[in-house]
Amino acid sequence: MAEPLSPLSPGTNRGARGFMGSLRARLGRTPAPRSAGEGYVEFGEFRSERPGIKKVGTFAGVFCPVVLSMFSALVFIRMGYLVGNAGLLVTLAQFLLAYLIVVFTVTSICAISTNGAVEGGGVYFMISRTLGPEFGGAIGTLFFFANVVSSALCISACTEALVENFGPHGYLISDNQPALPDGDWYRFLYRSILNAIGLCVSLAGASLFARTSLAIWLTVVVCLGSAMLSFFITAPALIERPESNTLTNVTYFNYTGLSSATLLSNLYPKYGRDYSTTHGEFADFASVFGVLFTGVTGVMAGANMSGELKNPASSIPRGTLAALLFTALSYAALSVLTAATCSRELLQNNYVYLLPVNIWPPFIAVGMLMATFSAALSNLIGASRVLEALAKDNIYGFLLRPVVSHSGNPVLAVIASWLLVQIAIVTGSLNAIAQINSVLFMTSYFAINLACLGLDLAGAPNFRPSFKQFSWHTCVAGLAGSSGVMFSLRPAHACGAALACAALVLALHALSPAAASPAWGSLSQALIFHQVRKYLLLLDPRREHVKFWRPQMLLLIAAPRQQAPLIDFVNDQKKGGLFVLGHVRVGELDGSGDPLAEEHKYWLQLIDHLKVKAFVELCLAPSVRSGAAQLTRLAGLGAMKPDTVLLGFRDQAPPRDFFRDPNSPYKTEQFDTETGDVFPLRGADSKLSAHEYVRVVADVLSVNKNVGLCRHFHKLDMAAVERKSAALKYIDVWLVEPLAAHGCFTVRALFALQLSAVVRSARGWRHLQLRVFTKPEPEQGVLEEGRTLPVSEDASLDPSIVNVAPGRPVQERLQHLLRLLRINATAHVISEWPAPDETSRWMSDNSDHSIYQRVPLTHLQRVNSIIRSRSGSETAVTFLQLPEPPPLTAELSAADNTICGQYLQVLDEFTKELSPTILVRGLKPVTSTAL
Repeated sequence: MAEPLSPLSPGTNRGARGFMGSLRARLGRTPAPRSAGEGYVEFGEFRSERPGIKKVGTFAGVFCPVVLSMFSALVFIRMGYLVGNAGLLVTLAQFLLAYLIVVFTVTSICAISTNGAVEGGGVYFMISRTLGPEFGGAIGTLFFFANVVSSALCISACTEALVENFGPHGYLISDNQPALPDGDWYRFLYRSILNAIGLCVSLAGASLFARTSLAIWLTVVVCLGSAMLSFFITAPALIERPESNTLTNVTYFNYTGLSSATLLSNLYPKYGRDYSTTHGEFADFASVFGVLFTGVTGVMAGANMSGELKNPASSIPRGTLAALLFTALSYAALSVLTAATCSRELLQNNYVYLLPVNIWPPFIAVGMLMATFSAALSNLIGASRVLEALAKDNIYGFLLRPVVSHSGNPVLAVIASWLLVQIAIVTGSLNAIAQINSVLFMTSYFAINLACLGLDLAGAPNFRPSFKQFSWHTCVAGLAGSSGVMFSLRPAHACGAALACAALVLALHALSPAAASPAWGSLSQALIFHQVRKYLLLLDPRREHVKFWRPQMLLLIAAPRQQAPLIDFVNDQKKGGLFVLGHVRVGELDGSGDPLAEEHKYWLQLIDHLKVKAFVELCLAPSVRSGAAQLTRLAGLGAMKPDTVLLGFRDQAPPRDFFRDPNSPYKTEQFDTETGDVFPLRGADSKLSAHEYVRVVADVLSVNKNVGLCRHFHKLDMAAVERKSAALKYIDVWLVEPLAAHGCFTVRALFALQLSAVVRSARGWRHLQLRVFTKPEPEQGVLEEGRTLPVSEDASLDPSIVNVAPGRPVQERLQHLLRLLRINATAHVISEWPAPDETSRWMSDNSDHSIYQRVPLTHLQRVNSIIRSRSGSETAVTFLQLPEPPPLTAELSAADNTICGQYLQVLDEFTKELSPTILVRGLKPVTSTAL
């Protein structure tokens, strides 16, 4: 019996099951039987359990790491910097702003994390599974570096605490005791040693840190409690200036104890110089907020530990929200007590003021070291987990493949993260690192809120988070807050982060193996579906107007191997319109599944290979004719339906395989499989009968759609067209029908003219000259009283141009029409075209024989010769008029077979040995001279 799955599971993953089964076999482990309510929760390529890895709960795995990471360097080392420069009111306002951004972001994290199984990688995992591999990989990379920079910041703070306590003039070192030497290189040595200790702990395993975080948290809380208690106990005193402060000669500063006067003096901002920087730069609102924001970036620490949690979906929301409340109360209380007891001079000139005012200074020393080192360790572990997740998802391909670990502890990821932290600690200045750290984390917050907003707006039925205290309003507030603060306070840093993110998105989209076939969904697809559906409903077919007509093509393809140039050409011809590739397979459903499902993926690969913007419609039908009729009627959606159907020409030309031809630009081997070619060539024996082919053409016209028959496109060299080869100069359109006496101002003629103009306007075709050919107009074709006199009512004159230059020669009228239609083309009248008196005998014959039976072969050969003499090797594409298909009876008869054969013979003689040719027949006006 199969193992039961969680309701959140999208389905079984046989590859993952096989791998885990073989792993258990190698380890000699047999899984214990599970009850009906238990089992693994699968998500993509991952599982929420890893054999042999002990899991931790909410308090030790989320609450404690988040509190310790948020306290980090701020609570014991930089609170004086904040209140001393920004004042109490601005400091509390900045904390409120920072916590609003963080709270809104946390609601987004909680919503995403309670909507499915969360694996290792934390925030990166959530973003990538929501926004897709490109955006998720880019933000994940920035988040990885944010953790690296944050770890370096905390190590620098820990080093500062060491020197302030145990250095030459440390608070805990008496005159006769040995002290740690101080200096830039010594401080770098201390930072390197601390980083190496963090490496050793991380290599021992994140679960070890998570299990010791409770003891660390208790120690830090006791130390913080002693600091707050000391404000009420310690008497007023003079506090000595630390030796690291070389900006002032004043030796002592006032600690007043609780005093309303001191509180009032510290209410408002008064920015001074920062003695911890190299040149003593002046502090400002932005620099103070950058340091303050490091106190809330640790909110991601619990999400980073998602791979080590028993129940990430429950632990992350509860632990994170509880930690936010605890730290907010702690910061507010410490800010108020600091402002009420310490003079501004003390706060600006001694950032470790908590040491000398404490009832027992070692409390603060221990708190400093424990809070900063645990935060550094938490960020180092978080960075390694994000890097491992990037490697598992194959975001960077072979570059990160060695980082993947199957033992549960990513050793190489830890080492790589440690090396980058080692590089980052060269900077040394805590406040300088804090600015970069804040921008990187705000970028991550922006991405989290964007992901949650997209999920909510997409309205996907599977987005059902158990955490309900969020909405699109909170997501927008988080987006606006993080982006607004980031760009207003540090625009240069923010622009750099944005450019880095954009560059990574583009690079991953083009190069990442995961982008080609992600194992998870992409939010962009859900949003696109949502918007496309909405706008399709707004697209009303009853409001169509000829002024805004554009080609909407359905190209019926039998053998893509033979017709690759035609597919490429029609992609240029669509002019931003609809392009559908249609294919009919003869057969019927037999109840064993969809016989076209496997083939459909190869057609999508074909689109990617040819780089065309097209949809694919495959049809299973008893015959090609019925399938073509279904595609003609049903292809498209709403008002986006093809109005023109194109077919290949039925002739006896030998097939050419463009996918195997070494000289073909379409050469590829991806459609050559062991079981045979995916798209086989079509020989003469597999072609449609003449009757069925003509029936398909007639069916298209009967449903009031334009039709085009494409011949000789195996000759079309699209590469030569795109490189502007001198051998190709023209696009030709002939506005005359070989078997009719109509002039050049009919709907059918102007449809061909419009198509040729559209092709010339496409990129790569604009260097070609458009030439328009017509025949001399018969005398009875001149205009009378504003209307052309057609030879027959079937001439279908275009009502928008019937009054073009009446009474003038046909060439002048045609040139005037081209100017009205804004078509840049030259007009040519072919004087040697067969005159009406030469064709009247067989055209006006009232016998029962069809015109295709009466037309002399010599006439067709003469017309073909005239066209070949004009549209020769220098013509890229020729547009001709398609004669009307012969009327056929409902039932197949010998007479129908005969007349269909004759019709195709006429088309064959008419187009023999021409350049790539399209025989078109339009039924609706597509040109307009009106505004």
